[in-house]
Amino acid sequence: MRLLPHWASPYPRQHLGSDVLAGIIVTILVIPQSLAYALLAGLPPQAGLYVSILPVIAYALFGSSMVQAVGPVAITAIMTYSVLAPIAPPGSPAYIGLAAVVALGSGVLLVLCGSLRLGFLANLLSRPVIAGFISGSAVLIVFSQLKHFFGVEPQGSDAATVIRALLADGRLDMASAIGLTAVAILGFARLWLAGLLERCGLSPAAGGFVVRLFPLLVVLGATATVIAGDLDRLHGVAVVGRIAEGLPGLTPFLPAAGELQQLALPILLVALIGMVQNISMGQALAIRRRERLDANAELRGLGCANIVAAFSGGMPVGGGVSRTAVNVAAGAQTPLASIVSALAMLLVVAGAAPLFARLPLAVLAASIIVAAVSMIDLRSLRQAWRYDRADGLAALGTAVGVFVLGLEAGIGLGILFSLATLLYRASTPHIAVIGRIPDSEHFRNVERYAVETLPGTLFLRIDESLFFGNLHALESRLASELEKAGDTRHVVLIMNAVNRVDATAMEVLSDLNRDLCGRGIALHFAEIKGPVQDRLIGTPLWQELSGRVFLSVNDAYTALASGTPPRAD
Repeated sequence: MRLLPHWASPYPRQHLGSDVLAGIIVTILVIPQSLAYALLAGLPPQAGLYVSILPVIAYALFGSSMVQAVGPVAITAIMTYSVLAPIAPPGSPAYIGLAAVVALGSGVLLVLCGSLRLGFLANLLSRPVIAGFISGSAVLIVFSQLKHFFGVEPQGSDAATVIRALLADGRLDMASAIGLTAVAILGFARLWLAGLLERCGLSPAAGGFVVRLFPLLVVLGATATVIAGDLDRLHGVAVVGRIAEGLPGLTPFLPAAGELQQLALPILLVALIGMVQNISMGQALAIRRRERLDANAELRGLGCANIVAAFSGGMPVGGGVSRTAVNVAAGAQTPLASIVSALAMLLVVAGAAPLFARLPLAVLAASIIVAAVSMIDLRSLRQAWRYDRADGLAALGTAVGVFVLGLEAGIGLGILFSLATLLYRASTPHIAVIGRIPDSEHFRNVERYAVETLPGTLFLRIDESLFFGNLHALESRLASELEKAGDTRHVVLIMNAVNRVDATAMEVLSDLNRDLCGRGIALHFAEIKGPVQDRLIGTPLWQELSGRVFLSVNDAYTALASGTPPRAD
């Protein structure tokens, strides 16, 4: 049994300096993000710091990606809040316990999926649906944070509830001014600061580092402003409050059966989204770095990280887009960078966490809003709409569903849209009448090319496997073509794109064969794939076939052009 992870056996020593430096930089830059995403999840702020330690080490030891960084992420944070807020008051002991159950359940589920080699389940959602889900979730995240700007406490996490609360009780005060100022500064830094620094002579790498450092500078500046002006006491500006000192301890627990039953769907959804996001990002990074990614190892690594998170912080974790981007930009080469980052975060929690006690909540909300706005992927939505309206509708429907109905209903709609699009395409196969290109053995669609056809012979190419759901389309197209050409004596079904013929399709083809035979028309097949032919041999269709089975379309064309008597092979 291998005791060390694949990347550490042996460890490439030339990467040591890069990994140590990257780990320290990542820790410094993700402190505000860790606090903010814990706030977004409805958990105490220190939870975001806690799950940036042991879960990160667990993923580094058991995962597959060399540079992906795991920790608190916006999507799982808002999912945690949306499913638990109706059950228990956010931040309460009951709420924290339920969040830990979600982390534990999703972690166990991910480990099982990885052990059973079910990494392919990450393909359950199409990319347009994923883009729609993330974009809708991002808009929902923005609305969920407006309460920290305008001093309201909505009774739910859905957009409609938040809007009603804002209209009824929203107010402008010092917190609003701080939050809106922070949004303006962070937005400027994200959009224009890098270009401005480059024009001032700074290198792109240095400019990018300053941009990533800016959220921490804003957090420190806002905290200093609150302390200097005593704004939390004199003007009621809401702040983070006391952050527990000391190192996080492991809190073993056994979830009750009722909790697991109540949270079964949220656990499944958190695991599914974590699976899709982690594998998608890991594969993209592996391609860029010319490495190989083991999807099942990724699931085991992410699952172990969530199991550990359940006992040390209680917040579900995932592969963070921004955290990973910082890790890569900082020069990380192996998962040792993540381990260094976790150890550095341990030092922060042990001694520096109380420094953030008077950090304004409005500033954390501003950092969440700016990060969420960058997640709205309008380009992918437009591209899907232009390329394929079915995919575009699926993406748009998922985004609207998440925003209007909530995350659970939205992801359910996304899965339904994905499956409906697949079924629609499979049930409406492309069927083409083909002919031969003159002086060649190539056959093409008569509507696209100038081709030769045989009088009294219909060559019909089926570009989809045949199953019970698309047989009506085949029968309708065949009837239409026979009606157009009343002198048809031969029908050749070209099966080179047919990978499977189910039992219903076999029976329908048998009925077609008998019907055509009764009308004096012979039914032939051409280019049947071996596995399909193996299943058809011995069936009534094969035994009663009125025509022949040809090896190629050209063989069929030549034989029927020469007037060879039809016979079954």
